[in-house]
Amino acid sequence: MSYYELSTLDTVIFGAGKASPGIEAWVGAGKGRLLGAWGTDIGSLNRVFLLRGFDTLAEMMDERERALRSDNPFGCTELLTRLTMESYRAFDFLPPVEPGSFGPVYEFRTYKTKINGIMPTMGKWAEAVPPREAYSKLTVAMYGLDGEPRVTQIWPYASLAARAEARAKSVADGKWPPKGGPDWLSPEMTSQIALPLPFSPLK
Repeated sequence: MSYYELSTLDTVIFGAGKASPGIEAWVGAGKGRLLGAWGTDIGSLNRVFLLRGFDTLAEMMDERERALRSDNPFGCTELLTRLTMESYRAFDFLPPVEPGSFGPVYEFRTYKTKINGIMPTMGKWAEAVPPREAYSKLTVAMYGLDGEPRVTQIWPYASLAARAEARAKSVADGKWPPKGGPDWLSPEMTSQIALPLPFSPLK
């Protein structure tokens, strides 16, 4: 998998669970590989994140167009208030995302970079991620192919307490953030906590 799509489905109140069967059927009928499906628990609520992997850009764009031309994208239009589909590539040094049980608490962090900040950020992360993973695993870090220059990362944890411990210890030990990495970021940063939906391959 060379390309990733992160779709954000904002739903009506308590809509994530109700939308799940339609989302699962929609993804199953399309191209690409479903890697994860989550409902937000902290941050912007009533939100579903979908991560899918694609072998080619053409395959991903075909799937994007399928949604845009559909009268019922993701099988749950009646429950949706907003739909965003973003294209990404993983940082060059990372292996493909593989399903498994690594959570159940997943943190989604997005950083806007400086306009020319993608490659310097990737270089800093290449040095820092291996020692950082001694504290907790990284699912993926990826840069946007559309919209503003940005980096989105997904980190799984066994609990919120485990997240706090891993982050605090990696900082205290000088292993994170990447040395010089923040120099290439803008102050625009977001973080959301989400939990796997029943059909998510990443749990």
